[in-house]
Amino acid sequence: MKRNCLVIFLTFVLIINAFSQKPTMELTFTAKNYLQHVPLDSICIENLTQGGDSTLYAPDSILVIDYISNIGNNQTVGDNTFSVSQNYPNPFKEQTEVSLYLLKKEYVTITVRDMLGRKLVRYENTLTSGKHYFTFYSGVEKYYFFTVTGKQTSTTIKMINAIGNTAVGGKCKIVHIEYENDNNGFKSQKEINCFVFNPGDELKYTAYTYIGEISIIDSPTGNQTYEFQYTGNPCPAIPTVTDIDGNTYNTVQIGEQCWMQKNLKTTTYSNGTPIPNIIDSTGWSNLLTGAYVWYDNDIGWKDLYGALYNWYAAIDTNGVCPEGWHVPAHNEWIVLTDFIGGWISPYGDMLKSCRQVNSPLGGDCLTNEHPRWEAFGNYYGTDDFGFSGFPGGYRIIDDNTFILIGKIGFWWSSDEQSSNGAFLSGLLYNYNIVAHSYRHKNEGFSVRCLKD
Repeated sequence: MKRNCLVIFLTFVLIINAFSQKPTMELTFTAKNYLQHVPLDSICIENLTQGGDSTLYAPDSILVIDYISNIGNNQTVGDNTFSVSQNYPNPFKEQTEVSLYLLKKEYVTITVRDMLGRKLVRYENTLTSGKHYFTFYSGVEKYYFFTVTGKQTSTTIKMINAIGNTAVGGKCKIVHIEYENDNNGFKSQKEINCFVFNPGDELKYTAYTYIGEISIIDSPTGNQTYEFQYTGNPCPAIPTVTDIDGNTYNTVQIGEQCWMQKNLKTTTYSNGTPIPNIIDSTGWSNLLTGAYVWYDNDIGWKDLYGALYNWYAAIDTNGVCPEGWHVPAHNEWIVLTDFIGGWISPYGDMLKSCRQVNSPLGGDCLTNEHPRWEAFGNYYGTDDFGFSGFPGGYRIIDDNTFILIGKIGFWWSSDEQSSNGAFLSGLLYNYNIVAHSYRHKNEGFSVRCLKD
């Protein structure tokens, strides 16, 4: 799906028939992964007020599509003598089907052209009233414009050959495959697309790109520009997960792994057993069982960076992660870094949240407010995969000291390194690597949960 272009603007025009006037509304769409433009492949528009939806497909150039929206009029074909359905499936592989409804007997011409306007195939015939079904077989092109022309009406739909496949024979072909004598008709093109619009209706726009999908909901009443900002692709069917304390976390799909997008902050194991909050440094240092603290023993850090847990809490059989989730094994952290390209420069910055002091990305990334990273030279988070790693600091074992919040973020693995040590992985403000290391089991570090 990825294209070699930096900017794609997707614009559609809603034309409203009212009192013989045709005012227009222009809605413009772009997508970004922070400052990097992301090509839009398609966008689904759902009318949450009246119901119905339509999908617009964009080549890598400016796309303008006109929609006629009849206020208070939800009739069928009306004055038009025929109506054309959107092809199905779309995108398609090698072949797809289009339906044509004729209100009465009529001579029609069907032409298919490519992006340059070259005519690839033509079909013409006198067809009786009712429903007619056609199969289109693709050539080598990716985009096709299927146009039906009659006495009073001309309608064009756009078709996408998803993977650039060529049908058997290598040439475009239109075949009339079926006819139904159906006097009930079917709805016009705008209603086949199931899209009816009045200014002020609540619309949901879902953009599809090579990164994933993202949605915006708004009620436009005039010209509007929307920017889809990607911060990761939620796990399919699991956009959020809630722990036993009622804390909710967004999820992010990275390769085959489904991760929580924030640090764990539960104070209760998943079976309902409380996790001890050990403030005293001596008690903490001598533990051989699970415990947690807030940074500086201040619950005000909870929602910003989550809790700090000793390793015993991370591997407790009562389950520190929500049911169906677990603390990653060391090799699962390796799977993550292997997927993003490795652990060396610049892959650490790709896992960091972009929120940072003096971030060159600007916008919401440029901030002094926690949660965020301290600035250091040319190292800054870009959060390319939506992991959104934050530097929660850690608790050392000897003197109740908490250090390096805003500067390091490390997460326990479930694997021990020795009788006193365990593996963990993390990020540092002054390096752009992913550090795989080990620390004493009694130190306090963050936890990120991974779906089973």
